[in-house]
Amino acid sequence: MAVFFSHSPEETFLWAKEYAKSLKAGDVVLLEGEMGAGKTVLAQGIARGLGIEEDVLSPTYAYVNSYGPMFHFDCYRIETLRQAEELGFADYFEAGKICLVEWAQNIRGLLPEGCKQIAIVRRGEREREIVT
Repeated sequence: MAVFFSHSPEETFLWAKEYAKSLKAGDVVLLEGEMGAGKTVLAQGIARGLGIEEDVLSPTYAYVNSYGPMFHFDCYRIETLRQAEELGFADYFEAGKICLVEWAQNIRGLLPEGCKQIAIVRRGEREREIVT
């Protein structure tokens, strides 16, 4: 387990951009943290580290956004495993792209083995503790 203490969203973004270098096609990364903790900032930094130039937005209403070599999931509104199955989530995990999953506990039964995890915890107004 590694811990990074970020003092700002900018530091969180830069940490995530560097973290992206450790990822390979097919990796599934679970982004864990409360609402507003900074999961989307992590996703934006990872995307930039993967060479994605377009703006990465939270896919809350779309469930999944596709950005070149990466899928970004927001499973907050997923109420049942069956709903996730009907949306074809399992197919995304087999597509060979990096998958970032927010609110993964809502689809726990569909996740492949060997997922990576990043937990982000508020430690102040702008400070975050990031645990991998």
